[in-house]
Amino acid sequence: MLEMRPDCEKCGRDLPADIHGAFICSFECTFCANCADKFDERCPNCDGDLLDRPLREGAQLAKFPASTERKHKG
Repeated sequence: MLEMRPDCEKCGRDLPADIHGAFICSFECTFCANCADKFDERCPNCDGDLLDRPLREGAQLAKFPASTERKHKG
């Protein structure tokens, strides 16, 4: 199951699990759309592809909540 990280690792923007706009690599590094565009959809940490993160909504989000641990170091 995806960790569903709550923020962009580069700029700190909030990325709720139930809203489009997050991009992840295979290691779940997470970035907002603006930062992913700046990286040409390549993860700056592992050089993997950054792809649209799927949504988690409603009952599934309630049963399996998103992570609250922020990764932005700024």
